[in-house]
Amino acid sequence: MSLKQQITEDMKAAMRAKDTARLGAIRLLLAAMKQREVDERITLSDADVIAIIEKMNKQRRDSISQYEAASRQDLADVEKFEMSVLANYMPQQLSEAEIVTAVTGAIVSSGAKGLQDMGKVMGVLKTQLAGRADMSKVSALIKAQLGQ
Repeated sequence: MSLKQQITEDMKAAMRAKDTARLGAIRLLLAAMKQREVDERITLSDADVIAIIEKMNKQRRDSISQYEAASRQDLADVEKFEMSVLANYMPQQLSEAEIVTAVTGAIVSSGAKGLQDMGKVMGVLKTQLAGRADMSKVSALIKAQLGQ
């Protein structure tokens, strides 16, 4: 079953269970998926869906920090719940050691010598680690290793 079909089935299950909070989060995801399909006139693959979920998670992380800075914990909790629902559709996250190993391997394979080669390394890792690692953390690891 594709990821898109799984999300649709989960929406139906949330409707049957009358779980409005979960249903709302799934509908947001489905709306973003449908919008991309219509805009680009494509059928989404699992990788495309994961990219959409990553983008939505990034938006939620930004919103949470803004809400917490404004002392609006109620809104931050809603965003955290939506992130937990979206996390169900993401692949298994890599450990810190696995990410460091992947970064080191990408630096060696791309022949990167300094920070000016960071784009090459990110290009290699973006496809390898898509959905399985926070790319901002990966970027920080690359800067640390290339800056030495």
